[in-house]
Amino acid sequence: MEDEFKHLVRISRKDVDGNKTIEQALTEIKGVGMSLSKTICLTLDLDLKSQMGYISDEDVLKIEEILEDPQKFDIPDWMLNRREDYETGDNIHLIESDLDMTLRDDLNRMKKTRSYKGRRHERGLPVRGQRTKSTFRHSSTVGVSRSR
Repeated sequence: MEDEFKHLVRISRKDVDGNKTIEQALTEIKGVGMSLSKTICLTLDLDLKSQMGYISDEDVLKIEEILEDPQKFDIPDWMLNRREDYETGDNIHLIESDLDMTLRDDLNRMKKTRSYKGRRHERGLPVRGQRTKSTFRHSSTVGVSRSR
């Protein structure tokens, strides 16, 4: 632990709040949830409840290295957010803008192939089989208006 406190810590193209615990601060990075952040802390033997602002620069570099290739540090495949990638077939973990671009590419591919999910995305309707009679209404009027 360093003596100097940093209010903002830069990890993988994202400024993270230094006042939060390490476990919570890592979840500010898009693509990292509570279970992955806890696993990262346990892998690096970091205290889960210590503040992010007191972390050393070497530990920040180790965290970035884990986020780049989690499989190298024996993090299980089920924790990764991109298993069996469509193009490569590999298990990878994406964060921040890479995750956004990949999801956008997936949606565009579904729309281009005119799959059911792609057509539902085009129309702005629910994709996963939810009912549409009473939910997913976009206007302010929900029921039938009666004249008096």
